[in-house]
Amino acid sequence: MNKIALIPSYCPDENLIKLVKELKDNNYKIVVVNDGSNPSFNPIFNEIKEISHVITYKKNMGKGYALKKGLKYINDNFNNYIIVTLDSDGQHKVSDANKLVNYAKNNLDTLVLGKRIRSKKTPLKSRLGNSITKLVFSLNTGLDIYDTQTGLRAFSNKLINYMIETKGNRYEYEMNVLLYLKQYNIKYKEIEIETIYINNNSNSHFNAIKDSYKIYKEIIKFSMSSFISFIIDFIFYSMFLIISNNLIISNILARFISSICNYNINKKLVFNSKNKSLVSYYLLVIIVLLLNTYLLTLLTYMNINKFIAKLLVEIILFILSYIVQKKIIFNRKRKYEIKQEKIV
Repeated sequence: MNKIALIPSYCPDENLIKLVKELKDNNYKIVVVNDGSNPSFNPIFNEIKEISHVITYKKNMGKGYALKKGLKYINDNFNNYIIVTLDSDGQHKVSDANKLVNYAKNNLDTLVLGKRIRSKKTPLKSRLGNSITKLVFSLNTGLDIYDTQTGLRAFSNKLINYMIETKGNRYEYEMNVLLYLKQYNIKYKEIEIETIYINNNSNSHFNAIKDSYKIYKEIIKFSMSSFISFIIDFIFYSMFLIISNNLIISNILARFISSICNYNINKKLVFNSKNKSLVSYYLLVIIVLLLNTYLLTLLTYMNINKFIAKLLVEIILFILSYIVQKKIIFNRKRKYEIKQEKIV
């Protein structure tokens, strides 16, 4: 099988030249995508043109766009291949790429991921960011992937359509590839690789605010929806409690009002679902309400302030509600057949 290395690159340094030369020595065919780098970087790309194919366009479009641009080129020009994606800054060793490729050769239907083990040497920003992303990803998918942000990945041509059709033009693309593995029944395998951070990872083009939002936006939208519904719920709960001094009735009435708002926001804006999910949603509402009322009664019985108890219970039930709504109620059923023919 052809071994193909795909490298998206934006404003690279000399490490790109070293990486391409070493890949060539290891019998890789190499595709480098110049993702709109400043013309001052042309000498670096010109130096590697003799031993690699360089795709160039003027405007910076993002890592996801660059990867898919390279994938489409590979799909149109090669047959029967294993692709390994690497970052251009020298963070990935060719020996580690070889390990992933060798596994992918014997497991053609598996996405192979390089697994960087976090340690005290890992920059604090990377260590914190990776830990948070792992937690968010696990809640979102139910998959236990240790290194969700690794750029070292290998896969066969059997997965090429999936990789090209996955949405996202920037850093969110790599996360999106992982988000839908379970829904498309695609296997994955993590293989431990060496962890390398050059200059404390200061050369990374990752924008902490903008790119983090793209990665986390689905759960952020759900959080905002839940927060709005909570505000509505808490206002009506407080109002009914002051009027009636009856905790259970106040909680039920407030939950009914806020649930109407929450259902419409989640269906139309968060999960963008066309499922006829009203019955299942209100079944969840009833279950959560029973749990909510039970926990609320229990906490107030323990002499916890009724308003503080309300806050604690809502936090406890937030994760449960998110998982059930995403996985069952507003689940966008995906039908995908992995094909091997070329994309037009």
